[in-house]
Amino acid sequence: MNKQYLLTPGPTPLPPQVSLAMARPIIHHRTPQFQEILKEAGTGLKWVFQTANDVFIISSSGTGAMEAAVINLLSCGDTALVVQGGKFGERWTEIAKAYGVNTEVLDVEWGKAVNPQEIQKRLKSNPQIKAVFTTLCETSTGVDNDIAAIAAVVKAGPAVLVVDAISGLGAVDLKTDAWGVDVVVAGSQKGLMLPPGLGFITVSSKAWKLVEAAKSGRYYLDLRKAKKALDKNDTPFTSSITLIDALNEALKIMQKDGLEYIFKRHKTMADATRAAAKALGLELFAPTAPSDGVTAVKVPSGIDGEKLVKTMRDTYGVTIAGGQAELKGKIFRIAHMGYIAESDIITGLSCLEKVLTQMGYKFTLGAGIKAAEEVFLKG
Repeated sequence: MNKQYLLTPGPTPLPPQVSLAMARPIIHHRTPQFQEILKEAGTGLKWVFQTANDVFIISSSGTGAMEAAVINLLSCGDTALVVQGGKFGERWTEIAKAYGVNTEVLDVEWGKAVNPQEIQKRLKSNPQIKAVFTTLCETSTGVDNDIAAIAAVVKAGPAVLVVDAISGLGAVDLKTDAWGVDVVVAGSQKGLMLPPGLGFITVSSKAWKLVEAAKSGRYYLDLRKAKKALDKNDTPFTSSITLIDALNEALKIMQKDGLEYIFKRHKTMADATRAAAKALGLELFAPTAPSDGVTAVKVPSGIDGEKLVKTMRDTYGVTIAGGQAELKGKIFRIAHMGYIAESDIITGLSCLEKVLTQMGYKFTLGAGIKAAEEVFLKG
């Protein structure tokens, strides 16, 4: 019998307080009691989003929040610029095209971050672009984009900046208001330490003008309805009551720690994971812009990447993530976001070393763990 260790970039492990919150008796969503819970959640979300704007809660995965961003900002025939450097950059393109948005794609080599100057060039060459869509952490490649630099470019013109922070919020710093990011979308099952089921979106006053003008068909994801309800401390449709109650518990944990500590903790775990990979003679997939939320590592030559992930999970109870799309079998990904601690990273690395050894990969046993521990000792 194995204990189960979850080291995937979503869903992530749940703190006991969050699990216990979901065991409480459910209450009705049209009551003063739930309105207090919703109000508390709104305050906590503004804190973690680092914004003074409303944060709308959607009963969906993070992809629902992405779709809400597209249909509330743009009409059929409008033009958007999409930064496409991985599976989730591609998702922006797929959603935009589904609603008839003219999509100008800025392709970025997988494993690298976008150059903000390339965005600036595209905006100058096409003044019809109404929105720029990008990701904070491209989960499929383990890359962080420089959102502060991108925002500085975009806010100089009429276009709005929309950021997918589903895998970055709560793990990587994102100063929404201070940097001038117009729209941020997120999901519950990553750095916020909840099960899947909640999407979040915050909208600046600049972006809200597009919300009011957009002519796309929208009903359940209509942010105008959400705004009208939130002004009354309510939701337009049935809320995910249990998840929102649990959200408050997760936010309390985060607020007790403070954002500065949270970001430092994630960076330390990321540094330790990367140091371990290098000590094992493995190559990072994204060496120039690695994320502090998830580390992507190239599968060494002669090793079956899919078998590596499967063996760790099914034989030893340690679940990491494999590669997606064109990277399937070519990389593996170890998450260090949310309710993941140093001890979890050491356990994961120990299992990785064991399985690599069994598969015939040659290295000094214990080298990865030693390198990680040295990082942790430095703090």
